[in-house]
Amino acid sequence: MMAFMHLKQLLFLREVVDRQFSVSEAAAALHTSQPSVSRQVHALEDELGVKIFVRRKKRFRGLTKPGTEILRVARRILRETDSLRNLGRDYLDRDSGTLTISTSHTQARYVLPRVVQSFTRAHPGVSVILRQGTPLQTMEWVQSGEADLSLSSESGRHPEDVVLLPCHDHHKIVLVPRGHPLLAVRPLTLQALADYPLITYDSQFLTNSVVLAAFDSHHLQPKVVLSATDVDVMKTYVKSGLGIAIVVELAYDEKEDPTLRALDARHLFAPSRISIGVARNGYLRSYAFDFIRLYSPALTRANVERAIFEGE
Repeated sequence: MMAFMHLKQLLFLREVVDRQFSVSEAAAALHTSQPSVSRQVHALEDELGVKIFVRRKKRFRGLTKPGTEILRVARRILRETDSLRNLGRDYLDRDSGTLTISTSHTQARYVLPRVVQSFTRAHPGVSVILRQGTPLQTMEWVQSGEADLSLSSESGRHPEDVVLLPCHDHHKIVLVPRGHPLLAVRPLTLQALADYPLITYDSQFLTNSVVLAAFDSHHLQPKVVLSATDVDVMKTYVKSGLGIAIVVELAYDEKEDPTLRALDARHLFAPSRISIGVARNGYLRSYAFDFIRLYSPALTRANVERAIFEGE
């Protein structure tokens, strides 16, 4: 059976799922026609003898139970095919290529400039691509092969075929405008924070649930007036007087934010764990390991490879 199966069929299957079951979007992404995508999916179903997609009025609405397992295997086959290509490129040309990092705005803005600068000096022939999204999105891009690495805070859940390598913990601070009454509160308490309008991360970030859980544990109900995925947007609204913001400590720079003040809140909220995500059983180009080491020196190539192939 497998002798007649084409990688193109598996690629089309993955793309349809990753495009929220939209055949038109999958076709556009693959630079082909909608009928071509539909034919390849039907051919795969006929060959396997099972229905992969749940259909309503000829539209794909989800995966069947066997379809879920088929997708899992298809992702692995495609990932290992990509690994073969990367392995060949590594031997043919170690010094050129691209490295796609999926990350959060905070990491891209406040942490990665130093790392990318050092990396590009060591690897001038490698082009770095940064894709910004929510923590879950960054890991899903690694899962789908659209990114080589993810680098963001943990989201509470992640694709099972993405391995997370813990790197750093970032503590929380409370950002307030200069002259704000909270500057006189010692020690800072959740009760005091609850008296003011709150700006926090979007609900797709684990930090959001950590912050709200801390208030809830003290039977407090904060007034959330704004949530956002971009910490610079949050800072803008603090400066405008809309409210106070709970963010990670690295997002504040006294020189860049002269109208803001930061209050240490590590005693009130759990830290954010920053991890690098890599595809399980995937092959990374040699320069990807150099990037990881620059970001987190404790993550040697041996450590990373052990995690990638754990259990194999």
